[in-house]
Amino acid sequence: MQPPQHSDELNVSFPAEHVMLLTLTRPIQLNAMTPTMNNDIGALLNWFDDEPSLWVAIVTGEGRAFCAGADLKAWYQNQKSGRSTEQEDLAASVHGFGSISRRHTSVKPIIAAVNGGAYGGGVEMILNCDIVVASEDAHFALPEVKRGVVAAQGVIPRIAKVAGHQLASEMLFLGKTITAVEARDRFRFVNFVVPTSEVVKTAIGLATQITQNSPDSVQSSKEGLMLAQKHHFEDAVHTHALGLVSKRVYHGANIKEGLTAFLEKRKPKWTNPAKL
Repeated sequence: MQPPQHSDELNVSFPAEHVMLLTLTRPIQLNAMTPTMNNDIGALLNWFDDEPSLWVAIVTGEGRAFCAGADLKAWYQNQKSGRSTEQEDLAASVHGFGSISRRHTSVKPIIAAVNGGAYGGGVEMILNCDIVVASEDAHFALPEVKRGVVAAQGVIPRIAKVAGHQLASEMLFLGKTITAVEARDRFRFVNFVVPTSEVVKTAIGLATQITQNSPDSVQSSKEGLMLAQKHHFEDAVHTHALGLVSKRVYHGANIKEGLTAFLEKRKPKWTNPAKL
């Protein structure tokens, strides 16, 4: 199991069985996203999606920030030189900011482990993760309006659905910074707030708990959640029930193992899902 080559702006590790930890490593720049980092994350997550032995991914940032969003200095230089292609890049982007904010094809869970600040595109990434663990000193903002740009990589419909129109407007129109507790209790896109030293450890613990369950069932459940975002109730249920991921659940080895283990009163021994 060998991940694709990547720059030193990222670190890849495997802290537990079936778990990949992806760390952004530009701490001096608050892990602001570069084109190289964006492309490398995309390649690594595509590889993760295709690797049967990996079931859960964790994304975090080294240093005082999860991700400060786009590299505004580079953006300024492009604007100044007349080479700005941000609108075209946005339209052409398959998976959005950080190759996460609009990643709709992965049925494997992604956990965000947020230490310190998350701004702009960093928040866009977080809103498309499945579980979010934040440090007590973490803070979140969508400050695009303060810089004359727009949070257009997928966060607007997501924050509107999660927090509601008025709270979404509060973040988007004011560009204000909110705390981890506010993100959990008011805006509802953070699951757990823990001490800074416990953020990654907690995320690994949650990932490990997920891997104790059938990977077929977990991945089918995530597909059901994604379909619920795209379709009305009946269409979401029907499409999910007849899809390839659900077919794999009911015709795969893990359903037999799960039911047998139940009858034999033992812990199931799950196997890697078959490729779709």
